[in-house]
Amino acid sequence: MVMAGRGSERLKSLLNEAIAREIQVSIQYMWQHVQTKGPLHHLLADELKKIAISEMKHAEAIAERLWYLGGTPTTTPSPIFVGNDLKEMMEQDVKDEEKAIELYKEIIKVATEEGDITTARLFRKILEDEEEHHDFFTTILEGL
Repeated sequence: MVMAGRGSERLKSLLNEAIAREIQVSIQYMWQHVQTKGPLHHLLADELKKIAISEMKHAEAIAERLWYLGGTPTTTPSPIFVGNDLKEMMEQDVKDEEKAIELYKEIIKVATEEGDITTARLFRKILEDEEEHHDFFTTILEGL
């Protein structure tokens, strides 16, 4: 059972990995929002911006939870890859969302095993968002 202000080192490490990932994709998607070109630019730019903001909100929520559990949130993003064209961008974004889905399922499992229902609940909600992002990027990629 998780006590206030205490989380296992394993869980805290996973949360920091999630924060690094969320910072990465928030920057990545925002720069893609700025740099998309061609006829799809106007259709995609606003959605990429919305997703980038959503990812930053995830980073904030995860950081708050990590701090509560006694950890220090990272400020270092995972490697950022913007891409040179829309296809390359969407291929990378699909991969990044798949990695997030896998990581967040692991976090839910670990948190549940440790009796940390709050962290598990937080990540169930974030997982829903990530699956929606994955669906969006996959749909765009299929149309290219």
